[in-house]
Amino acid sequence: MEKVLEVKALSKQYSKVLAADKVSFDIAPGEIFALIGPNGAGKTTTIRMISTLLTPTDGDAIVAGNSVIKNPEKVRECITYLPDEAGAYKTMTGISYLKFMAGLFTTNTKTIELYVNRAKEICGLGDRLKDKIGSYSRGMIRKLLLARAVMTKPKLAILDEPTSGLDVINAIEIRKMIKKLAAEEGMSFLLSSHNMLEIEFVSNRVGIISKGHLMVTGGTDELKQRYNAANLEEVFERVVLENEIH
Repeated sequence: MEKVLEVKALSKQYSKVLAADKVSFDIAPGEIFALIGPNGAGKTTTIRMISTLLTPTDGDAIVAGNSVIKNPEKVRECITYLPDEAGAYKTMTGISYLKFMAGLFTTNTKTIELYVNRAKEICGLGDRLKDKIGSYSRGMIRKLLLARAVMTKPKLAILDEPTSGLDVINAIEIRKMIKKLAAEEGMSFLLSSHNMLEIEFVSNRVGIISKGHLMVTGGTDELKQRYNAANLEEVFERVVLENEIH
């Protein structure tokens, strides 16, 4: 089966700092892959290179057969990227925002309607879509943004801290939305999160990055067994500390 994403020895050098050093992993269709690590470990740099926001110093990433180096515009057609700090236009209603964003992808009115209807179903905000986004809670805004990000059915959805700042109920709903999209739509996800409980619940595989190096990848249960750990937090701690020592 062809991989949706193949990251091949991806590296990024900032002056004297090597932010990402020969990072390699892949993501299959319908798979949820979580890239986790301490602050400053290279997660965001790696994600931004895959998203074509940063140019790699070395290596490559292939998204649905397209190189981020040779065909960045083709990559952008295959992905969506939702950063942690993403926001929406507060003076717009939810439905106006969805229509506006859909119009950035196509001028075909039927396709716009299809995208908007899909987003309405995914976000589950119902009549609140008629209200201005400025009146929404953080959880409602995050649901709207996620629906906007996936309404075009991208090959790969890249989500940075998808539930950051949300209460437990809203966070659970977002996680369920992601799992449902992967299972039912075959959408692939690359996630970054500091919430280990979230990662255990939502991801199929995990990659732990530290000091720019991808230290280990594997399924959550596999990693817990390998490191004789009770949970993913313990695995994370041991992998990062091992790298600190070496």
